[in-house]
Amino acid sequence: MPLSPLDIHNKEFSRGFRGYQEDEVNEFLDQIIKDYELLLREKKELEDRLVQTDERVGHFTTIESTLQKSIVVAQEAAEEVRRNSQKEAKLIIREAEKNADRIVNESLTKARRIAMEIDELKKQSKVFRSRFRMLVEAQLDLIDTDDWETLMEYDIDTTNLDKLEEKKEVY
Repeated sequence: MPLSPLDIHNKEFSRGFRGYQEDEVNEFLDQIIKDYELLLREKKELEDRLVQTDERVGHFTTIESTLQKSIVVAQEAAEEVRRNSQKEAKLIIREAEKNADRIVNESLTKARRIAMEIDELKKQSKVFRSRFRMLVEAQLDLIDTDDWETLMEYDIDTTNLDKLEEKKEVY
């Protein structure tokens, strides 16, 4: 067990023949007691600071461990988000390709239908043109007939018509 300042103070030495000067020894012991008390206080302060430092180191070690775990969790979450994003991107691409195929197929079907309608309209226009030509030619033939000349040769006596009209008025 270590000595205390009180142990040093209470220490009594036996006296011998030609021993040391008692006052000098007591002064020296007083100085040792003061220095020893100072060293003990400093030791106690250092021990207290060591305890506080250990507590802080423990606290920081806990924080470091928590941060490391948080980083691992964040990395795992980021990896999961990346995987999910890739899956979602693939699904979006597949859906877009399906829609593109559907749109292209619908467009091709519509283009074929329009081409058939154009062909039908061409056929109808040819038929209309032929019939119209035949109608115009028939009308031209009618104009070119000699019947017109015969009509011009007829001479109608209008005097007889005037008499008929007078008779009609009488009735």
